[in-house]
Amino acid sequence: MIGLPASSGFPTLLHKEVLRFWKVSFQTVAAPVLTTLLYLLVFAHALAGHVQAFPGVSYVQFLVPGLAMMAMLQNAFANSSSSLIQSKITGNIVFILLPPISAGEIFAAYLLASMVRGLTVGVGVFAATLWLIALPPPNVLWLLAFAIVGCGMLGAMGIIAGIWSEKFDQLAAFQNFLVMPLTFLAGVFYSMHTLPPFWQAVSRLNPFFYAIDGFRYAFFGQSDVPPGESLAIATATFAALSWATLALLRRGYKLRR
Repeated sequence: MIGLPASSGFPTLLHKEVLRFWKVSFQTVAAPVLTTLLYLLVFAHALAGHVQAFPGVSYVQFLVPGLAMMAMLQNAFANSSSSLIQSKITGNIVFILLPPISAGEIFAAYLLASMVRGLTVGVGVFAATLWLIALPPPNVLWLLAFAIVGCGMLGAMGIIAGIWSEKFDQLAAFQNFLVMPLTFLAGVFYSMHTLPPFWQAVSRLNPFFYAIDGFRYAFFGQSDVPPGESLAIATATFAALSWATLALLRRGYKLRR
């Protein structure tokens, strides 16, 4: 997708971004896994006997893929956005901007590191729930497709948020008033077909919904929207966010003073 020159600084920047979250993995990986397990325990205890989203699928089974994808999305966003805002506030962003590293390389490094963190959290969630809930063997191709596109979509959005924000409270507002509502209202805890027609139409405007619905299809072969349609919409959203992110990086928007 992005050609990298022989003397590319991309591998070094990618290594730095992966190490940045991995060195504090107790906070960046273990904590989100624990939070997801708490959601599972609370909602399963409260609603397991009252809700069946898909025929033949228990509510607890229904929850696991949705919660795993929600954790993956939120952590992919958190990785790129927090890295950029910290670099801008501490002033070390200059060490990324001064070397001859192209906008495409910067974008690819931050994006891939975010995807690595999101996927690592997802693996951690499934590893922690295997001994609690039995899930059917997933369709690996659908699972990987939605996991990669979903994490990529939020990784790119995180770069945009990190570029736009000038202080931590602006980033917190971006996360609390945009990312958090979109993830919680994306069908994590319910099937879209249980909603009134108006809210079903609203759900279809949420690109996060398609990532979660398609990811769940990989396990149960059932979904609210055909998986091909979900993958097409999620991929188109990812492409649009990537284009916008590259445009901001090439302009040096709020990065070059």
